[in-house]
Amino acid sequence: MAAMIAFRYVYVVVLALWLGGMVALGGIAAPATFAVLQQDHPDTGRSLAGRVFGETLKRFHIASYAIAGLLLACLIGMAVLGSKPNGFEIRFVIIVAMLLISLYSGRGVSPTIERMQQEIGGPVASLDPNDPRRTQFGRLHALSTALMLANITGALALLYWEARRGG
Repeated sequence: MAAMIAFRYVYVVVLALWLGGMVALGGIAAPATFAVLQQDHPDTGRSLAGRVFGETLKRFHIASYAIAGLLLACLIGMAVLGSKPNGFEIRFVIIVAMLLISLYSGRGVSPTIERMQQEIGGPVASLDPNDPRRTQFGRLHALSTALMLANITGALALLYWEARRGG
């Protein structure tokens, strides 16, 4: 019984950390980083903010891979120690999907954005509006945002699952 409570506790804590991290990054850290650096350094602030936030996001992706592993381990641990948790298969699929989304974002989308920023060598906004690199960058940024929103949705669904289950 104590091990089951420990698994569930760790599951809820790391899920809350993942969700909270995503919300804090997208809703607080990114806007604040861009606002402050653009204000203090009008010529280079946007590029610098992109580099700072890109590094922050890179580190968060690594944390998200570990968190997904812990979530899966806890879910499997709960199934092994007791009766299989309600919706085990669905929850397992959601966590794996969230991990795959994080891997795609962290290993595919973010490095492509970083390479583009290095190749451009200045603010993307300084490019001609018809420049295909500006359009591609906008699409990649929108994709990155959509991927994070998908994971936020998955985390909210998993958290709701735990909340409705009750203590």
